[in-house]
Amino acid sequence: MGTGSMGQAVPPARRVLPHEGPRQFEGPPASIGAERDSTRQGRYPASRQAKPPMSLKIDQDHSRFRRIVRGKIRENLRRYISQGELVGRQGKDLVSIPIPQIDIPHFTFGGKEQGGVGQGEGEVGDAVGGDPEEGDGKGKAGKDPADHTLEVDVTLDELADILGEELELPAIENKGKSRVVSAKDRYTGIRRVGPESLRHFKRTYKEALKRAIASGTYDASHPRLVPQTEDKRYRSWKTDYEPVANAVIIYMMDVSGSMGDEQKEIVRIETFWIDTWLRRHYQGIESRFIIHDATAREVERDTFFRTRESGGTMISSAYRLTAELLDRSYPAEEWNVYPFHFSDGDNWSTDDTLTCIDLLQTSILPRVNMFGYGQVESPYGSGQFIKDLHEHLGTDDRVITSEVKDRDGIVRSIQDFLGKGR
Repeated sequence: MGTGSMGQAVPPARRVLPHEGPRQFEGPPASIGAERDSTRQGRYPASRQAKPPMSLKIDQDHSRFRRIVRGKIRENLRRYISQGELVGRQGKDLVSIPIPQIDIPHFTFGGKEQGGVGQGEGEVGDAVGGDPEEGDGKGKAGKDPADHTLEVDVTLDELADILGEELELPAIENKGKSRVVSAKDRYTGIRRVGPESLRHFKRTYKEALKRAIASGTYDASHPRLVPQTEDKRYRSWKTDYEPVANAVIIYMMDVSGSMGDEQKEIVRIETFWIDTWLRRHYQGIESRFIIHDATAREVERDTFFRTRESGGTMISSAYRLTAELLDRSYPAEEWNVYPFHFSDGDNWSTDDTLTCIDLLQTSILPRVNMFGYGQVESPYGSGQFIKDLHEHLGTDDRVITSEVKDRDGIVRSIQDFLGKGR
């Protein structure tokens, strides 16, 4: 029993029994009537309107998933860098990344091997849905969870941002001397003259309609408009000139006999991450590749990473070819230049080392943002060259050196090269 507004007892609702016949209602409760009215008018009740639309919920779930993926990439980034798992998964603008320990719920449909409907009498203890002796062919049951691996596509820009956040890399300050200008046409207004291909139909129609109404020739029962010359309107454009910060990366690698496959793999991994970071900061970027032993030559990217040459070492041959490239194609006032040289530190002679120092001081350093020298430790290399650079160019802040003993040293080497934001 309930209590009404005046303190009177209100009998509970009672179901009508079949023998009692139909029951007369004075009308539904106000709340039910309001809900029915809103339904008739194509609206949901307030309790249902509070729920977000399905598209918004999907967007929220997708954003949350991307945050989880981004966090997993950051957790495993140093492993990706040292192992080089991402280099072989690189596409045009995306990198496919295996993300462990994220289980995406999904439906699993049973197969024939899972058994089906049977008939006949069974015995106590018979297995349901298959022979317990057969199992699944994968051994006994265990208590440890399996590793769930999901591959996701991440843009190179997003990967570069994660790299910068994890390694605390500053944004690059370009030299500001670029004379390369990009011209872009933007449609910003309306004009009375122009080519017919740019005629604005709606604005032309409105002008013709206004003229017809003002002159009293418009007949609403038989609307017919013929635009005159003075009615035509055309889209107008403005050309915006924007400076483009171009950059060129020149990778040089020692491929003499003392540089083994492991050393070249370290160079390959490090150049991938350097390239990814620099491309995030420049609209236009070019990469050039030079290999050298006793002589230097420019090669394609695949050759740079796959070559197995051997022989003596004359580092000056690579620096001389780099200077020629800069003279021929990359003036300092138009390009941000980043040369990187990787070697095990062995050189043919002290005289050639002095030639290298001279080429750096006179032909390369005055034109570049920075010059990076990475010395990869090799059991056959002397490691002397980095000491010579420190002796002759140790006070020049444009020269950045880094020693990479093994794959675990790649992360610190990247920070050495890119940590100053040049």
